[in-house]
Amino acid sequence: MEKDKKIQGIGFFERYLTVWVALCMAVGILIGVYLPGIPHFLSRFEYANVSIPVAILIWLMIYPMMLKVDFHSIKQVGQNPKGLIVTWVTNWLIKPFTMYGIALFFFYVVFKGLIPSELAKEYLAGAVLLGAAPCTAMVFVWSHLTKGNPAYTLVQVATNDLIILVAFVPIVAFLLGISDIAIPWMTLFLSVVLFVVIPLTAGWLSRDVITKKRGLDYFEKVFIPKFSNVTVSGLLMTLVIIFSFQGKTIVDNPINIVLIAVPLVIQTFLIFFIAYFWAKAWKLPHDVAAPAGMIGASNFFELAVAVAISLFGLQSGATIATVVGVLVEVPVMLTLVKIANNTKSWFEIKA
Repeated sequence: MEKDKKIQGIGFFERYLTVWVALCMAVGILIGVYLPGIPHFLSRFEYANVSIPVAILIWLMIYPMMLKVDFHSIKQVGQNPKGLIVTWVTNWLIKPFTMYGIALFFFYVVFKGLIPSELAKEYLAGAVLLGAAPCTAMVFVWSHLTKGNPAYTLVQVATNDLIILVAFVPIVAFLLGISDIAIPWMTLFLSVVLFVVIPLTAGWLSRDVITKKRGLDYFEKVFIPKFSNVTVSGLLMTLVIIFSFQGKTIVDNPINIVLIAVPLVIQTFLIFFIAYFWAKAWKLPHDVAAPAGMIGASNFFELAVAVAISLFGLQSGATIATVVGVLVEVPVMLTLVKIANNTKSWFEIKA
């Protein structure tokens, strides 16, 4: 009963996301190996290195998430500045660089004999994209499951989305640059415009117009739920396409999926505990500390996948690395939710 109560804030599709991802990986691989004409046909529909079918699917993923972002909440930014400082510093001054360091260590040192150097470089690029994209809308789910402060979570997500607009490109460019990975700057900027600026603006306009016409209650309880399964459906179809392009590569190197997952999982736990213990040291309440840890630990993997495809292509190791991030996301985050709920007493003020 208690377990069911804890996971009721996450939908059926999201709850079993790892299962669906694994199934879509299998379907995509089978298509790539036995029906190679399908990915060959889809490869014709590209513009400026961006796959048009995938771009449409990614839009279907991201737009519903952006509907949940309420920028009016930014007015509350001064009510709990310590919690936001923990979030901002962890997300933008710690997470991208620890991800880079951990991935570099594993791909270039620990797994050196298992991963060719060029492929290791591509996996590192994918890890960097994940590290520079902290979670947006999914943090509402993790916050709900830990009984996080809803008002604080709104401010956290809104400010995080604004920071992504100015910080994502330079951080990614810097970390890829020092890794000797060539990046087309215009494609990187175009990716951010396509997959952050436009859907974020569309979400804001939708919220503003519909709320004025029908009211906030209608928008949040009727309009947003209409898209409840659109995000996951778009994601799963995208994965089928990605793995149809990667079919033969995966069949030839199946262990690589596990090798990629190792540094990603370690990074997720590390970032959560950095933010969580920092919040505890600052004597912040548990309903602020838990979502602060969750937003950094989780990833805006939709953005990471989209940018990886745009920069490196559907057949790249970078794209596979970001998809592995999707694969491990839900089970790892649910583990962290359990840890946060079981340690709530650490934040109780003793008389």
